[in-house]
Amino acid sequence: MNPHQRHLVVLAKAPRIGRVKSRLARDIGRVGAWAFYRHTLARTLRVLGGDTRWSTWLSVTPETAVFDDSGWPQPGIPRLGQGDGDLGERMARIMASLPPGPVVIVGADIPEISRGAIWRAFRGLGSADAVFGPATDGGYWLVGLKRRPALPEIFHDVRWSTADALADTRANLPPGRQAAAVDTLNDVDDGADFLAWRRRSR
Repeated sequence: MNPHQRHLVVLAKAPRIGRVKSRLARDIGRVGAWAFYRHTLARTLRVLGGDTRWSTWLSVTPETAVFDDSGWPQPGIPRLGQGDGDLGERMARIMASLPPGPVVIVGADIPEISRGAIWRAFRGLGSADAVFGPATDGGYWLVGLKRRPALPEIFHDVRWSTADALADTRANLPPGRQAAAVDTLNDVDDGADFLAWRRRSR
């Protein structure tokens, strides 16, 4: 096993109407939210999945979606279950379970994600122990760990979905560990985010 193999993990829910982007659905409707999510997931996997500089994984929920090919774009990308627990517990499980090499995790609802940003994240892990892609709301859309010489436990007691999520996660880095940062991007959670993205995309 190549200890320097890079691993990119895309976190995703099975793209089913009424099961994805519930906050966005309240503003633009269930079908509109589903269409946005499915389109963004497909674009993310199309743009990032074919890059040979890293291996791409799709980490999915619910667990049954690991074995169900229906509805998934890019069916050739290997899938693994996220398991139980909050976001931090699920990401920690991913970090601990993949083959050796640095790991970068992103969400499936960042329409402006790019290969360049992912590559800068992996390059950041050349000299840093962790890398973050900040979001303007105080959270982050990307997190990566070098995972050597030891895997730090950075996801405990993080106030998820708040303006403190990034600060809490960075504070969990052990003394002496360094963190890098890449592009500031945003996911699309509600109607205001959706309209702002539409304006930028024009």
